[in-house]
Amino acid sequence: MQREEIVERLTPFLRQWLGADRLRIDGVRSLTGGAVRETWYLEVTSEAPGGPAEAWRLVLLAFRPDPRRAFSPENEFKLLERVHQAGVPVPRPFLLGDESVLGQAFYLSEFVPGETIGRRLVKEPRFKSARVRLAAELAGALAAIHRVALDPGDLGFLPGPPPNASPVEHELATLEAVYRQMTLEPHPAFELALRWLARNAPVRGERVLVHGDYRIGNVIVDERGLRAVLDWELAHVGDPLEDVGWMCVRSWRFGMDQRPVGGIGEREEFYRAYEDASGRRIDRGAARFWEVYGNLRWGVFTLVQLRAFTDGLSRSVELASIGRRTAETEWELLNLLEGDAY
Repeated sequence: MQREEIVERLTPFLRQWLGADRLRIDGVRSLTGGAVRETWYLEVTSEAPGGPAEAWRLVLLAFRPDPRRAFSPENEFKLLERVHQAGVPVPRPFLLGDESVLGQAFYLSEFVPGETIGRRLVKEPRFKSARVRLAAELAGALAAIHRVALDPGDLGFLPGPPPNASPVEHELATLEAVYRQMTLEPHPAFELALRWLARNAPVRGERVLVHGDYRIGNVIVDERGLRAVLDWELAHVGDPLEDVGWMCVRSWRFGMDQRPVGGIGEREEFYRAYEDASGRRIDRGAARFWEVYGNLRWGVFTLVQLRAFTDGLSRSVELASIGRRTAETEWELLNLLEGDAY
């Protein structure tokens, strides 16, 4: 979409929805533009009959059709409403729209100022004070996510294991099936990891709302600390330690490998803060299992994204370059399985 198109189509829609006499959209700029979703920043000013002018800073998320999505943009908006009501720090959902307005499903949410780029968050001096408390804040927000009630009538669209199945076994089986489908050449480190995971799988885990991509790079942080959790498209029902392990995957440390929790903290610090916030004890062996799983999962994701390029489904150079990161995950898995990285 173009800026002019957004302003032209969205202005009458918002004016009608807000019941405004006048409405103006300014400051439109692209935040991201991908094959699946575009993200735009908007400044909206409206005047209702006989009332004062009101102003909002909003984010527009517009979705192209994508059969790979686990659930629809409408359900993503519903999920954001639910977690926001539960006290999870997320941008407040504002308005859901359909294809009749912009030609794409979309929703508007509150704009939360701050930084999302991982390498800046873990290295720049201006975030030094925030990094001191960030691991504990991330643990607290994660505990809040895992407390969200899984009401089938409210969040029944979320993917997850069948009612009587183990979340651990379900995730392992799903990941291996994707790996077998995507791989074009041998990956001995991945094969070793799959065998290790099968041998060391923890007992049947709990079933909670899992964010699915909880890491540095998917949160907004400012100089004071954590402001919001983003990117909920991989949310599902699963074991809470899946999110704990994913936060410790090496690729989310952005070069600060000496600090295994997102490049900003230590595992024990993160674990204890999560235990205090959630009332749930973390079994350290199970946490290691999910960290190994997380590194393998990311490795398989690199294969998936590379195949999208090599199969001609996308011309994105970014997807092509992600393929080189498969070797990084293989190296980390070998270290983890030998105990050197833990």
